[in-house]
Amino acid sequence: MNIKADDPDTYIGQVPDDRKEAISQLRKVILENLPEGFSEEMNYGMIGYVVPHSLYPDGYHSDPARPLPFMSIASQKNHIALYHFGMYAKPELLDWFKEGYREVTGKNPDMGKSCIRFRKPDDIPFGFIAQLVKRMEVRDWIETYEKNLKKK
Repeated sequence: MNIKADDPDTYIGQVPDDRKEAISQLRKVILENLPEGFSEEMNYGMIGYVVPHSLYPDGYHSDPARPLPFMSIASQKNHIALYHFGMYAKPELLDWFKEGYREVTGKNPDMGKSCIRFRKPDDIPFGFIAQLVKRMEVRDWIETYEKNLKKK
């Protein structure tokens, strides 16, 4: 699904009706729990949560003009996606997430490398996502990124 939007509210306004409430709630949970220093902006056609250039001037290694991405949410063709790049770079965070997700939902998460897919909006464990959002501070993400992902 390709949504063209300059801001998160416009993005949500273009999401299919059956996903609007879930995307709005996911955004609210992220904003209420996002550690200080991250900022919300449209990034790669999704609602993104990034480390702004004012805190990390180097930006993202594949495109330094962009801020360092941390999380994103998107309405994809067949699911709602939550991307958390910290889980991709920090195996112990990924292990915590998988174990906790199973405990909370009774299911294994439907995941790619940094993508968590929710095929049914009612299946999103918002309280558990709030815990995930709080688990990585800006400095921890920058250190993890530089150690594991940034091209030297």
